[in-house]
Amino acid sequence: MHSSRTALTGLSPSAPGWPRPPAARPGSIACLALICSLIVAGAPGRAAAIDWSGWLNPSTAPFLPIPEIDIDPDSGKTIGLMPTLLQTAADGTIERIISPDVYRNSYFGWGVGASIYAFPSADTQWSVQSDIEQHVERQVDFNYQTGLLRERPWSFTGQLEYYRDGTPRFFGVGNDTTLADQTNYTSAEELVQAMPGWNLTRHLQVAYLLQTETVKVLPGSIPGIPSIQRRFGAAGSLGTTSMTLNRALLFYDTRDSLTLPTRGVQVIGYAGMAARGGFLNASLYSEAGAEARAYLPFGARTVLALHGALRYLLRAHRLPFWALSTIGGDRAYIGGPQPLRGFGLGRFSDRDSSSFSVELREQIASINKFSTPIDLQLAPFVDTGRVFRRTSTDPVSHLHEVVGLGMRGIAPPFIVGYVDVGYGSEGAAVFTGINYPF
Repeated sequence: MHSSRTALTGLSPSAPGWPRPPAARPGSIACLALICSLIVAGAPGRAAAIDWSGWLNPSTAPFLPIPEIDIDPDSGKTIGLMPTLLQTAADGTIERIISPDVYRNSYFGWGVGASIYAFPSADTQWSVQSDIEQHVERQVDFNYQTGLLRERPWSFTGQLEYYRDGTPRFFGVGNDTTLADQTNYTSAEELVQAMPGWNLTRHLQVAYLLQTETVKVLPGSIPGIPSIQRRFGAAGSLGTTSMTLNRALLFYDTRDSLTLPTRGVQVIGYAGMAARGGFLNASLYSEAGAEARAYLPFGARTVLALHGALRYLLRAHRLPFWALSTIGGDRAYIGGPQPLRGFGLGRFSDRDSSSFSVELREQIASINKFSTPIDLQLAPFVDTGRVFRRTSTDPVSHLHEVVGLGMRGIAPPFIVGYVDVGYGSEGAAVFTGINYPF
């Protein structure tokens, strides 16, 4: 889909229970609003590039007239315009981002959308995103979360979503699939999830995720790429699956910020079971996994960020291919896809997966635009990972590797927009979005 699926601190890729994402264009309102404002609005002392119309002049317009250019390994090229409004508090922090959107995608034609990201406090945030394209694609997504600071006994995260996405790829199962195995399918999903969390202390939380989703896999929509059923058979690929996931999670978190961490660690352990249309049983699969993040400061402007994840499917029965463990894409999802930023989302699939990433976040500039302080970071990174079928497999052998460079625009305390360019064995990939990858 055109709209980014990550909008908020708690419902970000690092949030528990984030549902299996579609192979979507990760173009993001907040990313472009922050990073492009450095370019369009200019650095301090630079004259406005557009002076023939007050409404098109970033220095005087009531919104950011941002040109949109998205390039993604799976989703084609998108060109459009986003008149983005940043509403700020008296201290300059962003309280709300409002953005309608009109664009054209090389696969699915013209599209329109609108998004609202709201940050009423450091403890409560919500977002609404929607868009529809000329062919195939559409999405409505509502996210809400409260208790982010864990100063109260309970926290809560919830999501409602419907989407239809024509971009996903499937290459078969295994760590050695090739580009020649590539197929395309259309995915339609309805999802409801809720996750209450019991805050034992500010650093220790026990949470329970209840997620219900119905996924319908349809033939592919992209010309020139074989449809999934032609290579893997209709019986083994197409069809509808309804699933209820129960997952228990334990969090230990000493990070100094949920959105902009500069020091501390987060360690997560989880176990769950998924039922095919049922509730408390493992008729589809059972799972166990762990993730860890660490942030090491070197002075006031440099942070070394580390991430690692392991996921094991302990038992699986007639598992749909889209529920397998995967690596590929630009983000770390707890219990879901893991980053490999030289490849498209979910590039490699199998029962189990491992992922390891490191990036050096270096602040190189800071300006003030629209009464909002904005920092600019560069972040060279390395991603590695693999998928495997047997629990006895060494998770750090035969790794896929990606090296790359990220650029981030940051508006404290809630917003991070990024552009990451990675290079792997199949060439380069470019991703944009909001929130750090991990």
